[in-house]
Amino acid sequence: MSAIRATAITSITSINPLKALATYGQSVWLDYIRRSLITSGELQRHIDEDGLAGVTSNPAIFEKAIAGSNDYADKLSRLNSSNLDAKGIYEEIAIGDIQDAADIMKPVYTATKRRDGYVSLEVSPDLANDTAGTLEEARRLWKRVARENVMIKVPATPAGVPAIQQLISEGINVNVTLLFAQQAYENVAEAYITGLEKFAASGGDVSRVASVASFFISRIDTLIDNLLTEKSKRAGSDQERQLLESLLGKVAIANGKLTYERYKQIYSGPRWNALKAKGGQTQRLLWASTSTKNPSYRDVIYVEELIGPDTVDTIPPATFDGFRDHGVPKESLEANLDAARQTMQNLANAGVSMKDATEKLLADGVNIFEEAFGKLLEAIEKNRKKNLAPKIAQMTWKLPADLEARVKATVQEWEQGKKMRRLWGRDSSLWTNSDESNWLGWLAMTEDQLAHIAHLNSIAEEVQQSGFSHVALLGMGGSSLAPEVMSMTFGRAKGFPEFHMLDSTDPAQIKAFEGRLNLKTTLFIVSSKSGSTLEPNIFKQYFFERMKQTVGEAKVGEHFIAITDPGSAFEKVATRDKFRHIFHGRADIGGRYSALSDFGLVPSAVMGVNVKKFLNCTEEMVQACAATVPVADNPGAVLGIIIGVHCNAGKDKVTLITSPGISDLGAWLEQLLAESTGKEGKGIIPVDREEVGSPEVYGKDRLFVYIRLEGAADAAQDTKVDALEKAGLSVVRIKVLDKYDIGQEFFRWEIATAVAGSVIGINCFNQPDVEASKIETRELTQKYEETGSLPPESPILDDQGIKLFADEKYAGKLTIAAGKEKTLAAYFRAHLDTIGAGDYAALLAYVQMNEANDKALQSTRKAIRDRKKSATCLGFGPRFLHSTGQAYKGGPNTGVFLQITCDDAADLPVPGQKFTFGVVKAAQARGDFQVLSKRNRRALRVHLGKDVAAGLATLDRVVKQVI
Repeated sequence: MSAIRATAITSITSINPLKALATYGQSVWLDYIRRSLITSGELQRHIDEDGLAGVTSNPAIFEKAIAGSNDYADKLSRLNSSNLDAKGIYEEIAIGDIQDAADIMKPVYTATKRRDGYVSLEVSPDLANDTAGTLEEARRLWKRVARENVMIKVPATPAGVPAIQQLISEGINVNVTLLFAQQAYENVAEAYITGLEKFAASGGDVSRVASVASFFISRIDTLIDNLLTEKSKRAGSDQERQLLESLLGKVAIANGKLTYERYKQIYSGPRWNALKAKGGQTQRLLWASTSTKNPSYRDVIYVEELIGPDTVDTIPPATFDGFRDHGVPKESLEANLDAARQTMQNLANAGVSMKDATEKLLADGVNIFEEAFGKLLEAIEKNRKKNLAPKIAQMTWKLPADLEARVKATVQEWEQGKKMRRLWGRDSSLWTNSDESNWLGWLAMTEDQLAHIAHLNSIAEEVQQSGFSHVALLGMGGSSLAPEVMSMTFGRAKGFPEFHMLDSTDPAQIKAFEGRLNLKTTLFIVSSKSGSTLEPNIFKQYFFERMKQTVGEAKVGEHFIAITDPGSAFEKVATRDKFRHIFHGRADIGGRYSALSDFGLVPSAVMGVNVKKFLNCTEEMVQACAATVPVADNPGAVLGIIIGVHCNAGKDKVTLITSPGISDLGAWLEQLLAESTGKEGKGIIPVDREEVGSPEVYGKDRLFVYIRLEGAADAAQDTKVDALEKAGLSVVRIKVLDKYDIGQEFFRWEIATAVAGSVIGINCFNQPDVEASKIETRELTQKYEETGSLPPESPILDDQGIKLFADEKYAGKLTIAAGKEKTLAAYFRAHLDTIGAGDYAALLAYVQMNEANDKALQSTRKAIRDRKKSATCLGFGPRFLHSTGQAYKGGPNTGVFLQITCDDAADLPVPGQKFTFGVVKAAQARGDFQVLSKRNRRALRVHLGKDVAAGLATLDRVVKQVI
């Protein structure tokens, strides 16, 4: 390597990795265009800061921008009164954007002497098999756009190739799309060269004609990997299995490298040199579909491994931001060509036909584009007929004047500081500048899932056909709450198994859960992100043994599916035990942000939810919250700013009110808000399932958010929320138009939580105090394993069959406050009298979560709320440990806690362990309590006997007596 080249490579390590790609001869284009990208100045910033050299359009982005934002509201309003049909309106919108983007890119076009600076616009996908129709539309679009730095996108179908040749011969720039096979690429290259020769022969200036051949990458691995995995399951030997597994994730890159090798051969020799002498440009290979879909692979692998001279990489926004953040530019495209050839040979030896695979990918690709274009026209038609408001209009708010002014100022600050761009760009300095950039993979989740939805459709079809009557999710916290929301929102789908979920170590609850299942026809989903979480592991141990007894050891694995992060300890367990399937989460997505990953969507697919429809609806909110959308129009950003501003103003009790049909959404939101923001002595205390009262029962520390399901709302709820708003309390209203829009709320609130965390000034992706509680629990269970018992305890009071416990310091305070009257009432009065303005009361119940127990505890919490005018929370343990438990221990020290434990009427063993489920629950409660005490929280533990109903009745009666 020359000294000059070495110096150049050294220097690029200190600059933007996207810009550095130019050092290796590769141009970076953006696979994304919408109005706000242009009007916000974001496109120009990409050019200036990222070295952006081109843009490709995507009908799916147009559709989501129309349905989910204000980008095109004014233009649609004007066009709706015209005589244009939906396609005509689309063309007016698209052509305007393409023209404006082309004008912005024109300096790049000029500076690179027509090599870059292009913007692409596709012909209608329904013309993919119509040569004449393609030619007619391509010519028409070329004339209408009237920009020399525009390319018309034409698919590389058998009908498309002759159209490409003809268009080039007429001097029209073409972006050839949907290339997967080397032979198809050679056909396209031949069409380009022939077309260019004809253009030259007619006297045309070939230096003014440009074309790229868009070769798709990650879709190849997705299809091939699935084929290899299925063949591996049926492998007849370890050698065959090893061969198949060695090919995973290798084929797409190998195929791209060998195609580039062919590119260099084609564009050399006398025939091409004759065109080159006239100024002809090579038809560069453009790498498309370069986002990573398999969480086991590096998120920027398809960019990093295909870097080479005279190529283009069109990158979707999330991967674009990811490469800017941590991409490694390097000479990779021509490296290891022998290994690439061997990969393709091994694929053939393994019995996988690349020809069959690429033909399927082409057909599927055409269908995907047709479907996206159809949805786009449908969205325009709906808007034209009904003048529908975009999703941003579905959230309204009414705040006191001072807080409204603070919100407006913060919105302006976020706009001026380009903070949504920084959020999407994974800029850790937006929060605490620690590891936040490592936890933002959820931003691209809907795009990834839609692009590679086959695994979700496949598992849904498989389960539907396998005769399972029940599907039972064994999980905890982030791995279980989103599926619970989906189940309670959608109910049981016809032809699919009934869904059940276990997230409690309470022995009575486990037995009740098991009693609802027909074990012989039950499919278990064990869901654990880290693979080390206690509860899912012991749930698996218990039910794996129960299934051995039911179906036999040889078949037990067929009844289990795992969802876990790649390489986790649990993945090894699931592999060893021959689970039916192993699905993966992503290392860059925390549990509570994982609703749209496989943790949320595999169970949803299994229970019969139409996940494609669900994701398409969700993507509308993703586009509404995009970096290019003005902050004031960004529904996630505005909600987050409202929450953050209120929190900083002391109104940190976000009270969630949900319509009955989507009532469980509150439990998911509770975890997201509490675990994300409750730390460092500050944060949000979410209040879920607290009965809505009249304005006078509330303090001054509340923000109310009413999530209303249109068409299925509760009129009494409406009236009560109206009263709160009229009384001058802060109220945000969100309309959910359809249950399939629940995914929009998942994403809206993920964005809002990230924004609120920034406004508050905390890292909203870690959970340090949850880990503290786990450590205490682990120590207690280890002691039990060693000694056969938990450490002895001494109550501070034993009265009416109830024992009270507190740490030494707080017990002394309560004893003094109780005075001479050593009764349950006296201690409860002393404890509850510590509730002051801005405080909240939390009932932490380590008892079976059932309707009767919940009703009793709801009565108690309502009494405390009404008398003390304080916010109240109710959580069942250990499930709340993985959600609100973080805020209770790490958030503001404003909580007054009643922890409720009980003697178990019957216990259950944990196979392979000395401890039982009852011991685990007791250890979790004690560990929870110890951490609360160490954080100087006002915590009183109430231990009931075996008759939980009687104990809760006594608790309720005494609490109402003393407050």
